[in-house]
This record gives sequence, C-alpha cells and structure tokens, in this order.
Amino acid sequence: MPTSKEDPDAARASDTTGSADVIVVGAGPAGLLLAGDLAAAGLRVTLVERRAHTAGNLTRAFAVHARTLEVLDARGLADELLETGRTLTRLRMFGNLSLDLARLRSRFPLVLITPQYEIERLLERRARTAGVEFRYDTELVGLTARTTSVTAELRTADGTTAVLDAPYLVGTDGVHSTVRDALGLPFPGESVIKSIVLADVRLREEPDSVLTVGGRGDAFTFMVPFGDGYHRVMGWDRNHEVPESDPLDLDEVRHITRTALGDDFGMHDPRFLSRFHSDERQVPAYRSGRVFLAGDAAHVHSPAGGQGMNTGLQDAANLSWKLAAVLRGRAEDTLLDTYHDERHPVGAMVLRSSGALIRMAMAHTPLQRAGRAVATRLFNTLRPVTSRAMGMISGIGIAYGSPRGSHPLVGRRVPDLALAEGRLYELLRKGEYVLVAAADGPLPTDIPPHTVRAHWARRSSLLIRPDGYVAWAADAGK
Repeated sequence: MPTSKEDPDAARASDTTGSADVIVVGAGPAGLLLAGDLAAAGLRVTLVERRAHTAGNLTRAFAVHARTLEVLDARGLADELLETGRTLTRLRMFGNLSLDLARLRSRFPLVLITPQYEIERLLERRARTAGVEFRYDTELVGLTARTTSVTAELRTADGTTAVLDAPYLVGTDGVHSTVRDALGLPFPGESVIKSIVLADVRLREEPDSVLTVGGRGDAFTFMVPFGDGYHRVMGWDRNHEVPESDPLDLDEVRHITRTALGDDFGMHDPRFLSRFHSDERQVPAYRSGRVFLAGDAAHVHSPAGGQGMNTGLQDAANLSWKLAAVLRGRAEDTLLDTYHDERHPVGAMVLRSSGALIRMAMAHTPLQRAGRAVATRLFNTLRPVTSRAMGMISGIGIAYGSPRGSHPLVGRRVPDLALAEGRLYELLRKGEYVLVAAADGPLPTDIPPHTVRAHWARRSSLLIRPDGYVAWAADAGK
C-alpha cells in the first residue's frame, strides 16, 4: 500500500528526478480527459498508469449519455465517437420503464452504445498530441503532501524507482485507488450486489434491441454489443451468490440469461468470463490539500443507468479548467474548492438514483414489486417526473449552486447555441470562457482574461465557463 506523509515546512525531497505542473494517476477515461485538457492549456502533465496499457476486455462501460457527448463535443471528439457505436433514442431501464431521449434539449438527444475503450482511444490520442507524458507500467508507491507541492514516489514493473514533484496531483485510479489509500481517506458505503457475472460471448441470434436489459424472477441481465462480433453480458442470480473467486462457466451465464430474458440467444465461444461485485461508496472529500480525487476513485455505484464513466468524465471536465486557471495565474487557489462543492453533490445524487434503479430491478417481494409498478407508472405518465429523471441520467439536468441573488441561469448547463461566430461548443474548444453578448445588452463588470466573445440575437447576455455552465447572466433593460 502506498504511504503518505505530510510536510508543512514544504522541504523538497533531495532525490527528486522529475517535475510536472500536474501529476495524474490513472489512465482511465477521467484521467485521460483531465490530462489532455491540462496539456492543451499549455501545462506540463505526467500521467501515471499501473497497467502496461489500457485493456479493452476489462471495460464495463458502454453507455455514453448526452451531457458526456457535449463534453466531448467541446473537445472536438463527439462526432468521431458517434461513428464507433450505435445510438438509442429510447432507454428501457427494466420492465415497462422507458425514457424517450429524443425529448432532450441537446445536440445529442440519445445514448451512444460503444465500448469504453473507444473513448479511451480518442482521449489518449488527444492527450498525446497535446504533449502529456505517459508512464505506463508504473505504480504510485508513496505520496508526500506539502503546503506548496506534492511528491509522488513511483516504481515501474522492473523495479526502477523515481520521484516526481508537482504543485498538484489528481487520483483518477479507480475504485481501488492508491491515491485515496495514501491519503488515508475513508470510502464509506456498502456492497449492493454480490457475484455479478461478466462474459464476452458470440450469439447465434441477435436481440431485438441494441441494449437488452431485463429482469424476471430472481435474476436480471444486461447485454450490449462490442461491435466486433462479441456481446458483453452482465447478469445476477439472487439464488446463486458465490465468492468472486469461484470459477465461472458459460452454462451459468446461459442459465441467468434465460431466467432473466427467457432466451440465451445461442451464446457461445466466450473469450472472457469473470465475477465482480457492485458497491455504493463515496469519499467524503474530493479535495485534500493539493490532491484531488475524480471518477471511481471518488465515487462508485451500481451499473444501473450507465452513469459511472459519464460522471467521472464530467468530474474531470469540472476540475481541469479550474486547475488550469490557477496554475496559469488567472484565479486564486480557492477556486479549486468549488470542485468538491459542485461535484460531490452530483456523486451523491448518482448513488441515490442508480441505487433506486437497481433496487427496483431487484424487487422480489409482493410489496416491492407493487412499489415498482407504481413508480414505473409515475415515470411513464407524469411528464415532470420523466423529464427530471431523463435530465439526471443524461446529465443535462445537472446544475450547480449559485450565490444568493444571482440570475436564475447561473450554475445551469448551456446547450449548444447557434451564435454569430459559430456553435457554442466549437468555441468552447479553446478552453476559455465564452461571453455571449446580446445587442446593446449588459456586460459583466469583471470579464475573465482571454475570454472568447460571441454574439446572438436574444436579449440576455451570458458568461459561460469553459465547462459549459453559466458563470454570469443578465437581461437587457435590467
């Protein structure tokens, strides 16, 4: 386990062998996006990853929601990613619960079904192009936090050691985060589902839907295509919860799938079989001095709703521009406190919503099933309830708190706007604030440096943060 030391006197280690502006530990989607953003802002970034390289068959995420596609659009990657998968405009959760995503107010009123490794491929390419230094096959074995810097002790697979200094370090290294362990931070929560089976198989018969989700009796199954002839199957059987170390064979996966869906679709030729468990956990603080946690290192929850990877990517998008602003001398360090203030409530919300979905899917007593039927009816018939659910799952309904007395739009996510200078999300690719001014409309008294200016025909003016949320707004004549 890595060790952590506090050094309030800020004495630098004498054996330091390298330095960076930011060290990112963990080369999953969140770490890759964060590192790429920081390097694109002109900062020196080192990305440390324990694995020799990312491995496609380890991916558990397949759903890319609307808000994440907007985040990727602001980096010029969304359209290319769309070509790697298949899209759904209706998301069926279980039974008769269905969400019509075509109603989302977004350039992407859909969910994209594509393997996580496709996202990692695009984000890694962007990060390399921006100048990120990659250190694969390297693990964090020690962490020293000071008042002015952080030192990371690293070890490669062949036993070579190195020490790296930086003003800030971010742990995006997953549920078993070495950074979180080094800080001694708790990760409170519980295991929700034990012994979920995981298999990559070929099918003799294609399911009717791209995303197949269903539960019946004491089992449920999730099935989605990789796009290479294989399908990922995840399943659970209430009556057969065994240790993760127990061997798994294809017959068990077939049995669970037939129980949950009524058919195993002729699955054969597995290339990967494993078990895992699903936890609900969240770290109490996303910031500890000059060290931050994002993605699964900060929060982990059930796979229901496919929100895990999406939440982590949105964590990274929130943190990256703030770190860049502070390191470039454009903002005080206190701006970084807003990362926890804004993203911790989002993580807690995702734990609640995904937990509610998985418990509804697992309902087995008559009372629980009656409750599920009532909830499903409410979701499907009450438009405000449906709209709120879609906004939370897709991410476009997530908003951040705003100061008392501020304009109602402050803290709200901005959809892609058609402006005189082009689309808003194309302008956000510069990584700067965007000031959208109305003709003869008001302007903020304090415009951040290097703000991109744009115009539109409406009567409101907006100052939009680099992550696409409103920082200031005013209406003409007020």
